[in-house]
Amino acid sequence: MPKDHAELPPVEELLTAAVTALGGVERPGQVKMAQAVRDAIENEEHLAVQAGTGTGKSLAYLVPAIRHAAGSGRAVVVSTATIALQRQLVDRDLPRLADALEGLLPHRPEFAILKGRRNYLCRHKMAAGMPEDEDDQLFDPREVSATGRMVQRIQEWANETETGDRDEIVPGVSDQAWRQFSVTARECLGAQRCPSGADCFAELARERAAAADVVVTNHALLAIDAMEDFPVLPEHDVVVVDEAHELVDRVTSVVTGELSESTVALAVRRVGRLIEQGVADRLQEAGEDLRALLAAAPPGRIDTLPQSLGMTLALVRDAASACITALGPRNQDKDDPDNAGLRKAAFTALDDVHDTAQRMLDAFGPAAGEGREAGEDASGSAGDEEIHRAEVVWLEEGRGRVPPTLRVAPLSVGGMLRDKLFGDRTVVLTSATLALGGSFDTLARQWGLPAGEWTGLDVGSPFDHSRRGILYVATHLPQPGRDGLPEAYVDEIAELIEAAGGRALGLFSSMRAAKAATEALRDRLDVPLLCQGDDSTAQLVKQFADDPATCLFGTLSLWQGVDVPGPSLTLVIIDRIPFPRPDDPLASARQRHVAATGGNGFMAVAATHAALLLAQGAGRLLRSIDDRGVVAVLDPRLATARYSGFLLNSLPPFWRTTDPAKVRDALRRLAAASS
Repeated sequence: MPKDHAELPPVEELLTAAVTALGGVERPGQVKMAQAVRDAIENEEHLAVQAGTGTGKSLAYLVPAIRHAAGSGRAVVVSTATIALQRQLVDRDLPRLADALEGLLPHRPEFAILKGRRNYLCRHKMAAGMPEDEDDQLFDPREVSATGRMVQRIQEWANETETGDRDEIVPGVSDQAWRQFSVTARECLGAQRCPSGADCFAELARERAAAADVVVTNHALLAIDAMEDFPVLPEHDVVVVDEAHELVDRVTSVVTGELSESTVALAVRRVGRLIEQGVADRLQEAGEDLRALLAAAPPGRIDTLPQSLGMTLALVRDAASACITALGPRNQDKDDPDNAGLRKAAFTALDDVHDTAQRMLDAFGPAAGEGREAGEDASGSAGDEEIHRAEVVWLEEGRGRVPPTLRVAPLSVGGMLRDKLFGDRTVVLTSATLALGGSFDTLARQWGLPAGEWTGLDVGSPFDHSRRGILYVATHLPQPGRDGLPEAYVDEIAELIEAAGGRALGLFSSMRAAKAATEALRDRLDVPLLCQGDDSTAQLVKQFADDPATCLFGTLSLWQGVDVPGPSLTLVIIDRIPFPRPDDPLASARQRHVAATGGNGFMAVAATHAALLLAQGAGRLLRSIDDRGVVAVLDPRLATARYSGFLLNSLPPFWRTTDPAKVRDALRRLAAASS
């Protein structure tokens, strides 16, 4: 039975019990955060909390969340961006916390993890009740053989698993193999209509979540739950968004649509045997027209709709619509249970093709969306178009087996989040990196947080950044250019690594730069040098952590995914300010849109993107209370450009210098002390 919150122990008492049981040390920032989360929940106000590494923020939000669940009888949803944090919460933090609080609350806290439906084995599809997604003729025989071995492993595992959760399979399997055994939420027949509904792994996971006090999920599923007409997550009135700096990108990925010859061909395969051949052939021909058009088109953002593309998108849309009509009423599956799964899969693929084609036409205005006549102009005034356009369309070039693909994404997800996520629940957003340029306002605008309805709080860090770390900006180096890594940068990296005795994590703005630095320095340095791509990222990070002399170079995933405390990491090298590429279609469109509406597009988009990544990259240095070291940024613009203050104020408060001699001396002292 839920209890009144006044009858429950105060948050401070519960936090002390939890920290004591876990053998930790209570920190002022942790207490301050826990109190703020409690107040936000009780006052039904949104809260953004920046909590530096080492604060213990997981306990700081889990304790008041569990207390609220015990008092209200409603679950609290905790959303993360990464699988690593999900596993930390479910495998380590929550079990130990439940043990610690069991005697202080009305019942032992229960928790569950809930993922998207495609992460669970579908018994109905496994029993051949639904079509396979791939045409093996498209694939290299060796890859088909490798996929076949994975399929066999999945089948053997399926006879033993109790959860049907893909993450149980170690080593993992490819998406291609897993798709033969899983369905999306839109493809699912529903528990009531599915022959395997009573034993559905996804439904069992939802049942466990419905009985839990804390439900751990991911940003993608959180977005789907908020935006779809049907609930995915159990009833809840409080959401905690951890790793909140990634929320906008993850939600954008969920709502990005794509169209290519592959998506059309999949729809044709799924509907082929269910309708007259001539109707299916019409869609196949439209897909072939799309393939020919995209193969000849230059990749990049599409600002005005070419007549040929508009006509082809309309052909694809109308052919998909004809196939949908030919399939007949959607509710006739009950009269044809043997084909229910096949029909649902066909409807799903056709709806996706039809709706995405229509969405792309709509992105260029009503005339395009209605399929304008040849020669008609839908471009309008460029200024008006930038102000009123809600989405951007671009063509991504093909790579390997992946054909050229059209994509469409919203210029902003703030409105969606404001209406769907923040509208009727309390949301706590937290990360080590939220206050960009010293303010929460930048991210709050991206999230669509209503003005006056949220509070920002920075609880600091237990690390003494100014005494434990140095921020070095190499102002004597030239500005980075477009012609690869300058020779002066390679020399600087070599001198820094030699002074540090290895122990360096090199974070580069591109894979090309990381590989160029690796090739240039492997023969020049006497320390082991690893480069992302040499092995799995997890294995490379392990090798790096195990040998203090080793250096690791890489790109984006290393900026946020490396947690190596101790002497193996005393130097973080950042080659350049990580602005988005000038030709990035979505970032450039968002930047131009902000400018057209009177804002500073560069600061709102490019500088914000760079500030987030810089702060995340610099955050790799101090991972424990005893860590010391240097963050070296080779790009002089961090100290000299007009926007440098915004970027510097987004970083931890390290002691700053531009003197290379002081930095090399400091690194030598650290290396000697660690030997």
